[in-house]
Amino acid sequence: MEPFFVTGRQQAEPSVVSETSILACGKLRDGDLIRYVSPASTPEKQTTLKRAQALEALGFQVDFGPHAFSKYASMAGTDDERIADLNNAFRDPQVRAVFATRGGKGSYRIADLLDFDAVRRDPKPLLGFSDITALHLMLSKQCGSVGFHGAVFGDETSGIDQDNLDLLYRMLTSNGEVVFKTRPEEPTAFLTTEGEAQGRLIGGNLDIIGTMAGWGLPDLSGYILLIEAVDCTPGRIDRVLTTLQKGGHLRGIVGVAIGQFTTADGTQSKRLVSLLRDHFEKLDVPVLGGLPFGHGDKPLSIPLGTLARLDAAAGTLTVAH
Repeated sequence: MEPFFVTGRQQAEPSVVSETSILACGKLRDGDLIRYVSPASTPEKQTTLKRAQALEALGFQVDFGPHAFSKYASMAGTDDERIADLNNAFRDPQVRAVFATRGGKGSYRIADLLDFDAVRRDPKPLLGFSDITALHLMLSKQCGSVGFHGAVFGDETSGIDQDNLDLLYRMLTSNGEVVFKTRPEEPTAFLTTEGEAQGRLIGGNLDIIGTMAGWGLPDLSGYILLIEAVDCTPGRIDRVLTTLQKGGHLRGIVGVAIGQFTTADGTQSKRLVSLLRDHFEKLDVPVLGGLPFGHGDKPLSIPLGTLARLDAAAGTLTVAH
């Protein structure tokens, strides 16, 4: 990729983030072991096993952490049990990728207990989204590591999303770039502005980004910020974005990539888009909305921590993998 640039809106200084600071993970090969763990809530077992079978059909081995299906309050086991499963996966040299069974609640409780030395010694990608954003952010802050926002999407009724599975396989096993295109039917597509930006991609669930502010959120200078939200209300989104802005956490970002914002009743989309526009106009950076990431219809997986190019006019986000 070419050096970082911004055109069409804010003229930024060169990014403080460089490709040399990326803690790259090795690519997976046929027969490599993927470990499923549950750092947050307990998954539905049959759906999770079906996703594991889809990965095995691609040629991978799959196993599960001891507490992957445990239950403790709203979480898959106690904090000690969940962090033990997660750290054991990062320490085990046989494990080549770590997949979260689901999001939910609880990853933010254990994010600072990750074995960062083990991650640095043997980098391996973490796949997850929603609450797992807490782990992605902390790993970026402490290690500069690469991961994936997403999942092996599917359920017992609709089956596995083959398009996303094929994309995930490609990103896990090869080097290159993938181009994500805006979906005009997504409400956030109306937030797209103009201009281009380049920087490393970071982010995920907006509510969790706000939760990590002040203790687990890395310096975002030079980054393109990816955000999505679920069951969101205008008031809730306004509080999170105001907290991030007033706290200086959005200072220095070079672009915003907006995924799916799903509301609880589907009636607040127009108010939400107006609110988001009000916040992002103040940043004076290129914004690309309508991207296929999050909790909406047919979401895709996307690399985090690698270099990306945002082209608002073309409606594309190009990400290295």
